[in-house]
Amino acid sequence: MSENPPLPPISRRTALKLLGTGAAGSMVGYSRFAKPQPTIHQQDTLDLPQYLNNGKKVVVVGGGLAGLASAYELSQRGFNVTLLEKAPQLGGKIASWKIEVGEDEFMMEHGFHGFFPQYYNLKSVVSELSINDNFQSLDFYSLVFKDPDAYLPEVFRPTNTAFPWNIVDLAISSPNRFRWGINLTKVKHLEVFHAISGFKIPKTYDNYDAIAVSDWVTEDFPKGLYDLYFLPFAKSSLNAPDTLSAGELLQFFHFYFFGNPEGLAFNGTVDDMGTSLVNPIAAAIKANGGQILTDVSVSEIQCDGGQIQSVTYQQGDEQTDIPFWVKENDLIADESLDYYGAGDNMYAVNPETDEGVTLTCTHQGCTVGRQPDGSFLCPCHGARYDADGKRLSGPAERDLAKFTVADKKENEVQLVATNPSSDLQSATLEADYFVIAADVPGTRHLFTRMVGDIHAEAHRKVETLAVSDPFAVGRFWFDRDFEWEHSWFTSLSGYALTDSITLYHRIQNQFKEWSERTGGSVIELHSYCYKEKDFPTQAALLETFENELYEVVPALKGATVLHRQLVNQKNFSGYPPNSYGDRPVTQSEITNLMYAGDWVKMPFPCGLMERAITSGLLAANSIIKKEGLARRPILSVNPEGVFKI
Repeated sequence: MSENPPLPPISRRTALKLLGTGAAGSMVGYSRFAKPQPTIHQQDTLDLPQYLNNGKKVVVVGGGLAGLASAYELSQRGFNVTLLEKAPQLGGKIASWKIEVGEDEFMMEHGFHGFFPQYYNLKSVVSELSINDNFQSLDFYSLVFKDPDAYLPEVFRPTNTAFPWNIVDLAISSPNRFRWGINLTKVKHLEVFHAISGFKIPKTYDNYDAIAVSDWVTEDFPKGLYDLYFLPFAKSSLNAPDTLSAGELLQFFHFYFFGNPEGLAFNGTVDDMGTSLVNPIAAAIKANGGQILTDVSVSEIQCDGGQIQSVTYQQGDEQTDIPFWVKENDLIADESLDYYGAGDNMYAVNPETDEGVTLTCTHQGCTVGRQPDGSFLCPCHGARYDADGKRLSGPAERDLAKFTVADKKENEVQLVATNPSSDLQSATLEADYFVIAADVPGTRHLFTRMVGDIHAEAHRKVETLAVSDPFAVGRFWFDRDFEWEHSWFTSLSGYALTDSITLYHRIQNQFKEWSERTGGSVIELHSYCYKEKDFPTQAALLETFENELYEVVPALKGATVLHRQLVNQKNFSGYPPNSYGDRPVTQSEITNLMYAGDWVKMPFPCGLMERAITSGLLAANSIIKKEGLARRPILSVNPEGVFKI
C-alpha cells in the first residue's frame, strides 16, 4: 500500500469557505453548540385515554421488525393481538437461527446491523424494554477504498452538530477534503448542494424521483463527493445506484447526515440480533397477552364490504398444500431444467414432467447447485442430493422438498408441494383490524390469497412495489486472528462484490469467547446489492467473497477456513425512479387494513431499521386513533433541510 503525505490542517473558517457554506453558517437558526432536538411528528394535544377496554382484535401478518413494533404497541394498549410469521423464527431481516461449526453452536444472522443514534423510535422501544445493555458503542467507523492512491480511508465519528457544522467537522477531519471536487461556481455543483441541503417532502420527490442516481451523477457531478459519500451511502440503502431514485437517496442522505444532529457513529448488539432485540420485543408482546404463531402460511384472506373479515392459515411443516407463484430465473444455463426464484428461494423444474424440487438445502438453508452428473451440491457445507432431491451425503438429514407445477403464465409458474405434511393445523382468525407487515414479495403473495370483495386500487399499488437487487452475506471462521487498523465494522469501496467487512470476534460475545478459546477469527463480508448476471450462483458468491477477503486482509492468506456460511436473498424493498407517487401509505384503501414495512411511504425522513419500526408504530397509531386513544409520540430528525429548493 502506497503512502500518501498527510494533508495540512485547516481551520473551521477555511472549511466554510472551501465548502461555500460561509453564508449558510450565519443563516442557520441554531448555534453550533446548541444541539437540535428531535421533531415530534405525532402527538395528540387532547387528553385521551391510553388503554382500550373493549377487547378489539388485531391480526398482524409478518414478524419482522415492523410487525413486531406494531404488535408490541397494540398489545400494550389493550388490544387482543395475534402475530403470524411464515418463518420458523421471528425477526425478518434481523432474525437469528442456530448453526453448527464443528462442535460449537452459534447464532447466525442476515448480516451486521448498525444502530444509529437518530433511530429515535427504535431507541424508545429499547429503553421501554430496559435492554440498553444489549447494545454497545462501536465509537467510529471507517470507509476504506481498494485503491489507496485514489482515496485515503475515511473515519466517521460522532459530532453532535447539525448542518452546516457537521460538514465543516467532516471537512476538517477528512484526509480527502481537497478531493471532494466541489466548485459552487458551477451550476450543477450548486444544484447538488441545494438538493442535499434542502430536502423537503414532497418537493424533493417532485424534482428528483423520476431520475436514477446513476443518471443524476453522470454530468458534471463532483466526482470525489460521489465516490466518497454518494456511492457508499446509496449502496448501504441496499439499492444499486442504477435502480435507486435520486429523490430517495436525498431522503436517505438527509436522514443519515444532513438532517441528523447525532453524528455517524453507531451501536452494535453484544449478542445476536434475535437475543438482543427480537426476543425481548416478542416476550413483551406475550406478557401483554398477545399470541405469536410461527411456521404459518396464510391460505385465504376473506374480504367483504370494503374490509377484511378474516384470515385463514396453516401451521406446521413449511410444506403446505397452499400453491404459490414464483418468477422465472433465466440467469442459470441448463438444457434439462428450468429455474425459478432468486437468492435462497430457488426451484428447479423438469419442463417435461412439470415436477421439481426446492434448491434450499435442508441443512442450513444455502442454495444447492446442479453438478455435471445431475446431482445437487450445497456450496456452504457439502451436502449432496441426487437428481430427484434424495439426500446422498453430507450434514443434511432430509431430502429436498418436491413440488408440482399447478399453473403457468408468462415467466411464472405456480407450484404446490407434492407431498404436503399430514399434520398441518388450519384455523381462521376473525378480527376488527389487520396489519400486513410482510416484505414486498410476502405482501404481494398475501394479496393473491384475497377472496371476495377485493379492492382493485389497493391490489394495483401492491403490485407496483419493487424488490431491489439481491444481497449476500459470507461469514468465515478462520484458525487464526490478525491485526486490523480500522473499525470493527468497515465499509469497503472498489471491490466487485464486497461492500463491508465485520469482525464479529471483536464485537459479539459468542464469537469473542470462541476466539479467546481457539485463537481464531470470525469475519463477515456483505454485498448490499449485486447484479445477478455477474454472480448467478451461490458458489460464485462464496468464491468471490473469499478471494476478496484475502485482498482486504492479506494476513489471512494461508490460514485455514474452518467454516463458511452464506446468506443470499432477494427480498429487500426497492425504491426505483417514479415509485414514490404510487407507494402505499400506512392506511390502505381497505378501511381496516394497515401497512407496515420499510416499503411504506413515510411522512418524514427515515431509513432501514428505523423506517421499519417506525412504520409499525404508525400502523399501530392508525388503529389506536380509530379507537379514540392517545397515539404514541413519533419522533424524527428535522423533516426539512436548511435551504429550500
